[in-house]
Amino acid sequence: MGNLTATRPPQPWTAPTASDPVAATLRLPGSKSMTARALVLAALASGPSTLDRPLRARDTELMAGGLRELGSHMSVSDDDRWLVRPHPLVGPAHVDVGLAGTVMRFLPPVAGLAAGRVTFDGDPHARTRPLGPLIDALRALGVRVDAPPTGSLPLVVQGAGRVTGGDVVIDASASSQLVSGLLLAGPRFDRGLVVRHEGPPVPSAPHVRMTVQMLRAAGAAVDDTTPDVWAVEPGPPTGRGWEIEPDLSGAAPFFAAALVTGGEVTLQGWPRGSLQPVERLRELLHRMGGEVTLGTDGLRVRGTGAVHGLDADLSDVGELTPVLTALTLLADTPSRLTGIGHIRGHETDRVAALAKEFTALGADITETRDGLEIRPRPLRGGTLRTYADHRMAHAAAVAGLAVPGIEIDDVTCTSKTMPEFPALWSGMVTGKS
Repeated sequence: MGNLTATRPPQPWTAPTASDPVAATLRLPGSKSMTARALVLAALASGPSTLDRPLRARDTELMAGGLRELGSHMSVSDDDRWLVRPHPLVGPAHVDVGLAGTVMRFLPPVAGLAAGRVTFDGDPHARTRPLGPLIDALRALGVRVDAPPTGSLPLVVQGAGRVTGGDVVIDASASSQLVSGLLLAGPRFDRGLVVRHEGPPVPSAPHVRMTVQMLRAAGAAVDDTTPDVWAVEPGPPTGRGWEIEPDLSGAAPFFAAALVTGGEVTLQGWPRGSLQPVERLRELLHRMGGEVTLGTDGLRVRGTGAVHGLDADLSDVGELTPVLTALTLLADTPSRLTGIGHIRGHETDRVAALAKEFTALGADITETRDGLEIRPRPLRGGTLRTYADHRMAHAAAVAGLAVPGIEIDDVTCTSKTMPEFPALWSGMVTGKS
């Protein structure tokens, strides 16, 4: 089951139960994934950039703070528009990664370009998240990295002010962020970068595609025509304006609420050509009994009054697992979720945590090597521990729509990606959104 230690705060948050179908139109904060990538590209660009409707949350503020530590000018006082002015990257600097996978994997390659010593550390659990393949790749590229034998935080990058670049082989089967972190810095390497993945399939492939698309939007030349090989030509990204989409993973619990309650939720601001795997989410929700449409007013999900079980490989959208698990617990048939072994290395071991916590609430849920098997039966109220994982809180909130008395031990962990979550969620359920 892994290490699932947790600290229980004195005031749990009771997830509201829905007495009627929800009917809400919401505008959610921006995508964490897009905001993080835009910040890195802006810091490495040849001129200023703006981010419109970025996500202001713990992870993105840590990213901005880390880049500021390295010398970039970050003006983030305006919630709706952030301004980034690139400056020479320098040390000494210390980067607090918190529990953010994007920060711990995107900024060490950037630190290699800085002139000086850059230290990295974060929350206690951050030291258990896989970084070894990235450390090995940076060393292969000539970057000096001092790290424990475990290949984890804390680590020190002794930046030389430049990275030669070239070819590197990496096993990114633990996280697609290992590839994205290298690619984002690649245009600034003297010879560019060719990343070759060798190992089991890279999970969350849509996130790598997002990285490639955003690199190209910033003027970088990227060749991804060969499977598991990405080649980035040298040349600094251009400064530009970034329109940040709403966060799809953050939207998932709100969409799930439509299915659970037989209601309707519309999320405003969705572009026709999204960089996120909207079609994949649409397909999964449709199979579970939802109707998903994209119109001029936004992305709308309607519940049909039934929630069906799901047999699906979620390797490309592992971050949706907690919310989908909550839905399967309320479904009319059993479910099997596979391809999610990599989420054991997320904020917590999500596979183990979901099995442990929902079993404590009466669920019939079995943990497998790379997934979960769920056989629906009535749940009971009780306290669900989050292990400081925002997605665990989202899952508990979804289950709480149908099960009175579910308490979340620490709902403040949702500030990692959506500080507004408790208020938005309660407003949606009570009809005061």
